[in-house]
Formats: sequence, structure tokens, C-alpha cells
Amino acid sequence: MAKASKSKKSPALSPGVKKDSTGSGKKNTPDTENGLLDLFVDGIKDIYWAEKHLTKAIPKMIRSSSSKELANALTEHLEVTKTQAVRLEKVFDLLGEKIQAKKCDAMEGLSKEGEGIIENTDPGTEARDLGIIMASQKVEHYEIASYTGLSKLAGKLGFPEVADLLNQNLNEEIDADNKLGAIADNK
Repeated sequence: MAKASKSKKSPALSPGVKKDSTGSGKKNTPDTENGLLDLFVDGIKDIYWAEKHLTKAIPKMIRSSSSKELANALTEHLEVTKTQAVRLEKVFDLLGEKIQAKKCDAMEGLSKEGEGIIENTDPGTEARDLGIIMASQKVEHYEIASYTGLSKLAGKLGFPEVADLLNQNLNEEIDADNKLGAIADNK
């Protein structure tokens, strides 16, 4: 896992925190010593890449769906996803970190799986629409797990404003998953 770079204004490195004795310039707090801050920043970079990637992947699913209800739900979630990426940019700012994406192998794999479903099902069929829903829900479940963990880490690290932003994204992912499930139930 790549180490996250620390910025001078990072709230995790609050006033009065001393540099470590190794001369590395890295600040010591209980959370940086045991790697929680690095884990957290790395996770933010990962989910940021995932959200940016989804802004390119969702339109393919919209074009491939035959259900107007599914296409509308995906179109709505595309706009939500763009807003989530902007929220994550605010998280970077609050942390004093450079906005930086780190390739999310899990999201890349889930996207490839979704593309495979589209390639292996006939256009305009219930199988394709249900496959798109299934692939989309896998994505939502990954995002729900990521935002849940990141929100808890933000709380543990003492970043309540960051936790609030992450919880907004989490709640939107839960809503999207519920909508997709309802569409599948009506198929």
C-alpha cells in the first residue's frame, strides 16, 4: 500500500504534535504511529478513483439497458456519483491532502464484470437488464462497505466534518441499492 503524503495543514497533525525522532519529517500521533491516518487517506484515494471511474462506466450501462425505469435510475445515480466525487474533493481539502486518485482494483474488476454481462446477454432482454442490476448492486455493496469503514475511521481519527460527508455518500449508495433492488423485484 502506498504511503499517503502529509500536508502541513492536515487536521490529523494538530498543533503541538512533534515530528518523529527519525528525522523523516513525519509527524507522530497515536493514529499516524499505528497507520490509521495512512490507511484512511489511502482509502479516500481509492474510493475517489472508484467514483471517477463510475462516471465513465455508468453511461455504458444506461445505453445497454432496455428498461426505462432502470435507465432513469442509473441516470439519476450518475449525477449523484458526480456529486459524491466533488464531496470527496472536499474531504481531501479538509484533510489538507492533494486531490489524488489511486487505482481501485476492486472497482475495476466489478466494472469489467458488468461489461462482461452486457457482452454476454442479448440486447433488449430481461436477462441483460437483470444482469445490469446485479452488477450495479455489486458496485453499490462495495461502495457501501468502503464508505462505512471510511466513515468509522474518520470518526476515530477525530474528523467529524469528514465523517458527515462520507455518511452522505454512504446514504446515497444505500438508496441506490434499494432502488435497484426494487426495480429487480418488479421484473
